[in-house]
Amino acid sequence: MKPLSVLDLTPIKQGGDVVATLHESLKLAQHVEALGYARYWVVEHHNTPSVASSATSIVMAYIAMGTKTIRVGAGGIMLPNHSPLVVAEQFGTLAALFPGRIDLGLGRGIKSDDATMRALRRVPGDEQQFPGNLMELLHYLGIPAAGSPAAPVRAIPGEGSAVPVWILGSSVGGAQLAASLGLPFAYASHFAPDDVGKALMVYRSQFVPSTHLPKPHVMLSVSVAAADTDEEGRFLHSSAQQATIEPLPPPVENYESAIDPKRLALLRHFFRFSLVGSRETVARGLAAFVSLYNPDEIIATSQIFDSEARRKSFDILSEVNRAL
Repeated sequence: MKPLSVLDLTPIKQGGDVVATLHESLKLAQHVEALGYARYWVVEHHNTPSVASSATSIVMAYIAMGTKTIRVGAGGIMLPNHSPLVVAEQFGTLAALFPGRIDLGLGRGIKSDDATMRALRRVPGDEQQFPGNLMELLHYLGIPAAGSPAAPVRAIPGEGSAVPVWILGSSVGGAQLAASLGLPFAYASHFAPDDVGKALMVYRSQFVPSTHLPKPHVMLSVSVAAADTDEEGRFLHSSAQQATIEPLPPPVENYESAIDPKRLALLRHFFRFSLVGSRETVARGLAAFVSLYNPDEIIATSQIFDSEARRKSFDILSEVNRAL
């Protein structure tokens, strides 16, 4: 059995709104906490009508206030969008309010449209500063790292909080950075399936032990749409297959049979690491995934339109994982 966590994309549904989405996120967090899930992470996206968690640290505080034991984290904070000092202060505050329960996942982010980049005060090529900004942030949090600058400014709160930092990645570059700093690595296999094997090989082979992490530690993501039957699972999964930046649409019967074969091939490739179907089907898929990559942890995301079906999907995943 591998530790299971949830990556909540905070999907705003067609006909829904931000308030309803965030209430549902809290209800889901409480539900999976009772099931024994280890972490509940939320994402950062901007100018995206389908995502309710652009103010990620605020959403985290809301989730943490409504839960008791589950770790709450960012999956993740896109560091080029922020000042390292402000991130340290925000997460230092969260760590002070919810001791031992806060995770900070950091990424470079996916390039957005030019207008959004300008609104975020981004400049072309600033993602290249990610390693340096990361080192600055580690210093503010009091996490030892070779080459971390001795900044004259202190993060209060944040100083010495040593909030656990994860490097998020969807390529080999993130794996190399995490390995060089002795940090845990979370790979986005749910949307970037092509390089997962190569990234893990690089991370594990190049890992440099650190005072806070003596050996490599990997978390891999999967998509899940688990149900009582394969047919129902495929029906629920059709919302994710249709998803764009617009609000999440309701599921469609026999969706795959109605779309262009080329699009279907692209979707099946994109969702290669998806657990869709009955308990038996999900169990086989999870066992194969674990056997192939041997992650230390698994984090699951689910874009299911019906809230009750979404919670049941995580029920089934938990049952299957315990039986492994």
